Amino acid sequence: MRSIRTSVARGRGRRQNLLAVTGLVAALALTATACEGSADDKADASATASQAAADTGDGKVKVPSNIADKLKEHGIDVDDWANGGWKDWDKDKWLSAAKDFVNPVIEGLWKPERMRSAKEANKTVTTKDTAADQGVSDPEPAPVEAEAEKTPYHKNAAPVGKVFFDTPEGTAVCSGTVISDVNHPGKSNLVWTAGHCVHAGGAGGWYRNIVFVPAYNDLGKTEAQLGSATASEIAPYGNWWADWASTSNQWITGGSDSGGAGAPYDYAVLHVTPEQGSKSLEETLGGALDVDFSAPATTAVDAMGAWGYPAAPPYNGLKMFKCIDRPGRLSLSPSLPTMYRIGCTMTGGSSGGGWFRMVDGKTKLVSNTSIGPTDNTWLAGPQLGPEAKAIYDNMSKTYGGQ
Repeated sequence: MRSIRTSVARGRGRRQNLLAVTGLVAALALTATACEGSADDKADASATASQAAADTGDGKVKVPSNIADKLKEHGIDVDDWANGGWKDWDKDKWLSAAKDFVNPVIEGLWKPERMRSAKEANKTVTTKDTAADQGVSDPEPAPVEAEAEKTPYHKNAAPVGKVFFDTPEGTAVCSGTVISDVNHPGKSNLVWTAGHCVHAGGAGGWYRNIVFVPAYNDLGKTEAQLGSATASEIAPYGNWWADWASTSNQWITGGSDSGGAGAPYDYAVLHVTPEQGSKSLEETLGGALDVDFSAPATTAVDAMGAWGYPAAPPYNGLKMFKCIDRPGRLSLSPSLPTMYRIGCTMTGGSSGGGWFRMVDGKTKLVSNTSIGPTDNTWLAGPQLGPEAKAIYDNMSKTYGGQ
């Protein structure tokens, strides 16, 4: 989550629609209950021929030919990359353009201890006062205390998980959500997250070794307990590598540590492939959530809920939390689209986590966590309009069937 400092007066006194809130929680649980997957799904270890990396027997990682060709195009030595060359963050060679994303699978890289060491992606920074556009922004919401999700997560919120990746500063973590693929029903490999969880914005490029782990730490164990946890308790559905990622051009050119002009466009879609296994992500979980690209103005929405894995204090990133509130509007500039804003005490690490609302009895994703203030009293996320839908449609048509 990108942090911003604000002096907008707090307190709006809005009354929540308790029926809508209760319905949202129940619907997410019901959706996720179907997302358990069979024991065979979880144990399926057949290699994914086109993407999964394999041990050649000499200790080196074999990178699939199509990925190797992309690396070579950028002057990157394949063997060097597989053996740790990805740790070189030469700014002049940091791939940034939308077409230049590359993320070869390095099997076994994201071990449980490496996941636990990952830090929240954001830094505590300041930006210009958001009170500048109070004519559009609604009053700052009262804080809503984040509530721990029920365990096991695979029965209560299986589509929600953690996004791990490497940055110039080290390992980092965000949150993400499994979404349905309109062109490949029942076989989606798509994950929704924030743009700043995959790309550094205007001053950087694509992050590396991006992996999604649905229902991470399924039983919500403590750090001490995780030391003896089984692989299925830590990653019940395995590790899913992003073989392609798309974010908005506005984020790539205008995104910054504080969100910047890219904040209202701070979203991304990943196409993932299993580190081990052959079934799709949706088949493995047993379900996925639809995306609503036509959510109404905030005044017409009774409740939205944000789910994620907050990692900055007082949280440690090991457990899933949620906040539910009636959304208001946040405007960073008159020239930018307004963002949704809800009261919530979740911190960095919850970035990219899905925001949901009820539509005709179904839970749908309508936004993702993007920015929040330094005192962690609220969260803001982009409204998903035509630009977001275009990214989703292109991912589904171009990569969905792979």
